[in-house]
Amino acid sequence: MLTRIDHVGIACKDLDAGIEFYRSAYGFEVAHIEVNEEQGVREAMLRVNGTDDGQATYLQLLEPIREDSPVAKFLARHGEGVHHVAFGTPDVAAETEAIGARGVRVLDPVPRAGSMGSRIAFLHPKDCGGVLTEIVQAAEAGDGHG
Repeated sequence: MLTRIDHVGIACKDLDAGIEFYRSAYGFEVAHIEVNEEQGVREAMLRVNGTDDGQATYLQLLEPIREDSPVAKFLARHGEGVHHVAFGTPDVAAETEAIGARGVRVLDPVPRAGSMGSRIAFLHPKDCGGVLTEIVQAAEAGDGHG
């Protein structure tokens, strides 16, 4: 069962400038910053509401750290902007299996590590109305978000 919008991923060329914009314009504070070598990004999670108990909603700013990363390719094609939407679930493996059984291509049949200790899987944008969609299982309460 999908329980919430976990985050919206936004591709940006300059993470620090993106953080400053969302901080000054909307008052969003950084909950977490990390480098994800596997995905080739430096990312920041900005809390929109709630607490870091697995139920908060975030904006995820993504800056590529190498030219061959998916986010770098996205920026080259589309420029800065919304990259993906992520829905939270208590069980990413069961949820992606169920969604796959309904005919949606699952790009990560085995969930992988995501931000802040979460487990994630992506769905093919061509099967999701042109929107890259991520399914997120938050880390255990107190250990991070989704």
